[in-house]
Amino acid sequence: MKLICTLFLALCAAVHFSAQMVLGIVVDEENNPLSAVLVFNAKTEQREFTNTKGEFNIGAFPNQELRFVRKGYERSSKMVNQSDFATPFTITLNRNTAEIEEVKITYQPTGNLEKDLKNYSDAKPVAKLKAETAKYIRADSTPEVLAPKPGEFVQPVGPGITVGAVDNQWDDVDFMQFLTEYLGQEFFIEDLKLKPTEIQPFIYYIFRNFDRKDVLFRGNATTADISRFINESHKKLEPYRNNLTNDPPKKRRRSFF
Repeated sequence: MKLICTLFLALCAAVHFSAQMVLGIVVDEENNPLSAVLVFNAKTEQREFTNTKGEFNIGAFPNQELRFVRKGYERSSKMVNQSDFATPFTITLNRNTAEIEEVKITYQPTGNLEKDLKNYSDAKPVAKLKAETAKYIRADSTPEVLAPKPGEFVQPVGPGITVGAVDNQWDDVDFMQFLTEYLGQEFFIEDLKLKPTEIQPFIYYIFRNFDRKDVLFRGNATTADISRFINESHKKLEPYRNNLTNDPPKKRRRSFF
């Protein structure tokens, strides 16, 4: 009888201390549902994404912080209250607003096309920045990132033509830019506690042992790909800070004896 009572009390305690599910919906300023919003429990590090209707459910305890992140929108957060377990709540994300300087037109066109184009072209600093950005995007990724993994088959290249696979829609730079824009620098600086100068090296560090062939091929990252990257970021943060390698595990050779 004592054993049964003990088991019953243990079961009740487990149910009491287990996280409860919080239900909600994420919308924009016009009350349109937002899909693919990352919902992050800052305490337990559990992550979920909203569905096509903007709905989500995630485990939490009272007084735990939930964060909401989506590309193109300002980050939002909410402290979970006891009433949130009984009634779904709504989170509104506001679009990022960029301040645009007022443009003052001081030049009056003359009708001379060659002369007018010189006055309406980009200023030298702007033109230089555009040129440097375009050069950076076109630049090849580092050899360490592009090097084939141990045991990976490399398609040979014939004279004058590429034999085999179709070209990828993205390269590693494209994928890196997508991640930094979608997750925002707050994810790397506030959540992972990285310095701004460490963001790009850290992403390349993750890439060394991150399956991204399908992402680069189709030129698009799914919510599952983003979730995998977030999980890897939290798992590999300490090894990165301790300067540990992140190479793929070496395949063991079979022994026939």
